[in-house]
Amino acid sequence: MRNLDELTITGEALRRLSETPDPRIKQIMVSLIGHIHEFARDVRLTEGEWLAGIHFLTRTGQLCSDVRQEFILLSDTLGLSQLVVAQNHSRPGGVSEQTVFGPFHVEGAPKRPSHSSDIAEGVSGEPLYVTAQVVANGQPVADAEVDTWHADAEGFYDVQDEHWSVDNAWLRAAFRTDADGRISFKSILPKSYPIPTDGTVGEMLAATNRSPMRPAHIHFKVEKEGFDPLITHVFAEGDEFLDSDAVFGVRGSCIGDYVRREPGVTPSGEKSDTPFFTLDYRFTLQPVA
Repeated sequence: MRNLDELTITGEALRRLSETPDPRIKQIMVSLIGHIHEFARDVRLTEGEWLAGIHFLTRTGQLCSDVRQEFILLSDTLGLSQLVVAQNHSRPGGVSEQTVFGPFHVEGAPKRPSHSSDIAEGVSGEPLYVTAQVVANGQPVADAEVDTWHADAEGFYDVQDEHWSVDNAWLRAAFRTDADGRISFKSILPKSYPIPTDGTVGEMLAATNRSPMRPAHIHFKVEKEGFDPLITHVFAEGDEFLDSDAVFGVRGSCIGDYVRREPGVTPSGEKSDTPFFTLDYRFTLQPVA
């Protein structure tokens, strides 16, 4: 088709998708082209702005590696990740809610016994003793895999250390629930922290005058055949950033009580001469048909 203008080009672009064999690909592409053309018209996008956007996305891709996913972080900070998660994991009341995966999960976390492991292993911070139970329909779920990871007291994940390897990971581990659906471990108290701002996402946050802060939390991934896999956080009650999480991940049901305890006997039976914290949390899975 000749003599296309800024209005008629959309119809022609959509016409050229008419022979797309996969109906789902066709649906997605038709909607994408329609919306992105309308966006360009709505904001009167200039050539300079279009090229700047291309360069921004190119640099975002170049920042990605095996241990850093700048595109996921960009999706998270635009609210797109949590939107997609929410519409794909709609669950009834009383079932643990799904949250964003985040950019710092890695496969192959060290496997630990169901109880009594110290996943901090000398990392500085306030001691935290975590006990958790996995249930479904009010009954314990035994032999579920529970993957956990969180940042240190300075807000950094182990994978951000240049000397990191999965063989010497810290503040991350994989457990199997016992016959009562329980696991327990020792770690350190999570702290609120800024997401990485040394890349394109940081540029976007600065340009829009947005906070990079995330409320204190621990990530959990819970899987067992016959249940919808659960990816979630347990946030700290009272954290000042609960209402402004940079990646829109907070859900009311995902807030836990990190309780400060005076020196004494810890949940693992050892004696602590300093104050410590405890977290006791229950994850409720959704069975799949």
